[in-house]
Amino acid sequence: MLSPRLLKGIATSAILGLSLSACGSTVERPSGPPESGTPDNPANTVGKVGGGNLLQFGTGTDDAPQGGTGIGVNAYLWRASLDTLSFMPVDSADPFGGVILTDWYSPPEAPDERFKVNLYILSRQLRADGLRVSVFRQERGPQGSWRDVEAHGQTATELENAILARAREMRIASTQ
Repeated sequence: MLSPRLLKGIATSAILGLSLSACGSTVERPSGPPESGTPDNPANTVGKVGGGNLLQFGTGTDDAPQGGTGIGVNAYLWRASLDTLSFMPVDSADPFGGVILTDWYSPPEAPDERFKVNLYILSRQLRADGLRVSVFRQERGPQGSWRDVEAHGQTATELENAILARAREMRIASTQ
């Protein structure tokens, strides 16, 4: 007769084996090189991180890639946003949610002033209402502490316009 300890070990191994076998993949890959125009073609990996499908950039259409693993927002708006905000340190960037949060940035010409930007891409289409920018501004007080002050009225709008213009440039460049 088997000992209870041995039975417990066999049962645990069986459960673990069944659990791991459920993780297997039954996807069959065709043999030979992928056809041109298919997602598996290495020629289609331009703009993808590591040649995979984690981040897909630019498809030549207004919409972001429609694949299940592509970014969840318009690729041109995403890249244009990162381009436009490249002078600021990025604190957080979520390509799936379309959120870019910068850290505080002090321009060299105004060391007693700093800015922070929260940017939200709200659409998979390249549209003006698919982008929302919030700009925060602080000034250094006499004791050296930072105090919140209102950002200049048109700063957020000007930043949105610069991003939209860059996104349009990228889209036009990708169709040529």
